[in-house]
Amino acid sequence: MLLNAESVLGIRVCIVLGVRHRVRGRAGWQHHGVQQRLPSLLEEPIAFAHRGARAHAPENTLEAFALGLRLGATGLESDVWLTADGIPVLDHDGVVSVRLRKRPIGELRRDELPEHIPTLAELFETCGSAYHLSLDLKDPGSGAAVVEVATEMVPDMLERIWLGAPVWQSLLDLRGCGVRLVDSTRLHKIKEGTERRAATLMTEGIDVLNMHHTDWNGGLVALLHRFNRLAFGWDMQFPDVLQPALRMGLDGIYSDWVDRMIDAYRAELGASRPPAAPAP
Repeated sequence: MLLNAESVLGIRVCIVLGVRHRVRGRAGWQHHGVQQRLPSLLEEPIAFAHRGARAHAPENTLEAFALGLRLGATGLESDVWLTADGIPVLDHDGVVSVRLRKRPIGELRRDELPEHIPTLAELFETCGSAYHLSLDLKDPGSGAAVVEVATEMVPDMLERIWLGAPVWQSLLDLRGCGVRLVDSTRLHKIKEGTERRAATLMTEGIDVLNMHHTDWNGGLVALLHRFNRLAFGWDMQFPDVLQPALRMGLDGIYSDWVDRMIDAYRAELGASRPPAAPAP
């Protein structure tokens, strides 16, 4: 049987790292026999607080974002929507209750939204710029709005802003704006194969492939790195998921439980623990 380059690379890495297999239970998968950590392309992999420290505070609030940084996260994650008056705001669902009705954020002005939903500008005012920021773009035009606000308020942060979308082609107009671009997908949706996707992302100027943690193994991470693309993984809530993810060389990890994430980071990287970003 002939193997393609991706399969051969995966087999070679599995020989070193041990076999990846699914198990029942909270973690979903584990790595056994891991002997050494594969390198990340980043000197310090990014520890993203998913929707802020949502396991510790109400998600996507200024309180949760500030707490995530105090607990040691080096990055924050959220979703960005545009209001009817063109203001980028941070919320997951993009739907709010107004007078007992559910209405999309895009139909409402900023002053009609609940107070707990922050604007992007308010995030920068509260948390400063000494961290990475990962934003899923939920509206056409939301990426350009993020770039505009960041350029005005925190221009030094542009290269640490990661803008993601499930269709990478929708990000192409943002090339050259100074931000980093992220293909957020699942492995089963990459019909052309991971190697061809990695090559395409390199050619088209998309910086990152971001997938659920169960989609990654050491071979795929090494494959992305061969094309000088970064590998991010999300939904990592327990040490037996977080530590193998760091060991396989992922460049960014996302967790609701910032304390667990930082403990795993310290366990795997020792003195390379990410510093907490100072408050402005």
